[in-house]
Amino acid sequence: MKNFLQMKFFPANTDVALLALRITAALSLFIKHGIEKAFTFSAMVPTFPDPIGIGRGPSLFIAMIGDSICSILMVIGLGTRWAALISFTNIMVAWILVHHFAYLGKNPIAGHGELIVLYLSVTLTLFFAGPGKYSIDNLIDRS
Repeated sequence: MKNFLQMKFFPANTDVALLALRITAALSLFIKHGIEKAFTFSAMVPTFPDPIGIGRGPSLFIAMIGDSICSILMVIGLGTRWAALISFTNIMVAWILVHHFAYLGKNPIAGHGELIVLYLSVTLTLFFAGPGKYSIDNLIDRS
């Protein structure tokens, strides 16, 4: 029973798990937020929040880097820890200063809370664990 509950018949593979995490979560971040910011940048500038007081354009540019470029870097596993740190910081600033830690509630912003926490969890995990064996970072490290 113990072997069944712990799925001992299925070997654990942290590197495959990190690959799956990178692909599913970082690709989701890119598709949902990165593409939008990259391809509708000029349309978004007038209404984009300025949470740290540097202007709407620079704030959107930083968010675009975190949501588009860094998410793609995480997917392919290149500069993964830096990309995860930048994305984590970007998402955390948005959650604190724009969404005001919204997580539960009936307003539309609160509906994003659990997704924000999931993205924060993924980027923090990739920052601490690294990309794993199936990544460009690993290929560079081996050469």
